[in-house]
Amino acid sequence: MGTDNNHARRNHQRPHFNLEVFQRFIHKAASGSMPLFTAAVLAVIWANVSPYWYREFWNTPLYFGIGGWNIEKTALNWINDGFMALFFFTVGMEIKREFLVGELASLKMALLPVTAALGGMLVPMLIYSLFNHGEPTFKGWGIPMATDIAFSLAVLSVFGKGIPVGLRIFLSALAIADDLGAVLVIALFYSSGISIMHLAAAVGLVACLYIANRLWVRNILVYIVLGIGIWLAVMGSGMHATIAGAITAMFVPARGRYDTDMFTEDAKKMLHRFECAETDCKESMMLDQEHLEAVLDIEMACRKVETPIQRMEYNLHSWVAYLILPVFALANTGLVIGEIDFTAAFTQPVTIGIILGLVAGKPAGIFLFSFLSEKILKTPLPKDVGWKHMAGVSMLGGIGFTMSLFISGLAFTRPEFASYAKVGIICGSLISAIAGFIVLKLVSKKPKAHGDG
Repeated sequence: MGTDNNHARRNHQRPHFNLEVFQRFIHKAASGSMPLFTAAVLAVIWANVSPYWYREFWNTPLYFGIGGWNIEKTALNWINDGFMALFFFTVGMEIKREFLVGELASLKMALLPVTAALGGMLVPMLIYSLFNHGEPTFKGWGIPMATDIAFSLAVLSVFGKGIPVGLRIFLSALAIADDLGAVLVIALFYSSGISIMHLAAAVGLVACLYIANRLWVRNILVYIVLGIGIWLAVMGSGMHATIAGAITAMFVPARGRYDTDMFTEDAKKMLHRFECAETDCKESMMLDQEHLEAVLDIEMACRKVETPIQRMEYNLHSWVAYLILPVFALANTGLVIGEIDFTAAFTQPVTIGIILGLVAGKPAGIFLFSFLSEKILKTPLPKDVGWKHMAGVSMLGGIGFTMSLFISGLAFTRPEFASYAKVGIICGSLISAIAGFIVLKLVSKKPKAHGDG
């Protein structure tokens, strides 16, 4: 995060939390759950109506090349290595924003959700490892560690004002800290055959990102080009290519060309140019050259005060929510029900480990570590949030759909293990969503109708 983090610390003893911005973030994250869910359902239907064409379609080889240099991957691999790099890029920007001005911006603010996320990763991992120790499926220990922010926030959004805002803030911070943990797990434990030459190239390009940030380069194209170069280098290094997205995001500038005071001063001068006598103002701005130029100047000033990370996150969020994640779900969720012996599936260590990891391990880890944090580290619970609320939201932490599917794809190459993992992820996530909903329904307050005393 480089100089951006230092700047935030110098100018904000405790960053101001913008509730309106957070509510927009919640709305976007929750609304993205519907296309994701729809795509997952369609994937299961497609895979069962025509299993052969489903597999053949996603295993179609696609080529990309320039001159004598080319890359060949299946459609599925392009989605998981390429599309998902953009997903990890947006996750990285969300993590950076939270560390600069959000719920993770200071030790006091971050301690509770980070501690809860740590518990929500360790306990499921231990449960899964207990059932899969010594088994060929042991490598899947990372599958039940993740929380799907879109689905979990979508469940919370059902309750409207019946749930404290602080609970939504806690869950979003928890999920983002959880995503950071998932990125580190993928980078450290789901990589193989490291190529020093490619890794050195990636490090060199990351150094160029850092220098660009230090030199106040605010042209987004520079970061896009360097990010693509890092993606190619990381892919060749043996680390998973999606990590390039998270790394690049850490160096996208979080400061604009203008500071706020300069923008405010200039904007006042520009707005002053709109003052005119009642009979002098034209019906159309196109008829008044002075007004037209003032609007263009205001637009340029807005671009200069807007931070590159803010602009890129805003522009990419809809693409990720409505295209990238649904396509990922469509390509990865296809489960051919007729090919699975469910009696055998629910006795497999991988399925049991994932279901228990999500349904029992996640809530136990989140709740226990939150309780210990409050009692030992004296971190207060969010405003108006009680331990019953925390129990419900801890259960929602067991909705691990997107990241769990992604990690299962990295962990297993054998089709039967991949299928058992999908059964565990889908069942565990559904049970967690239903259990969390029931608990929160019991403790939620019904908003007063208009006119109630």
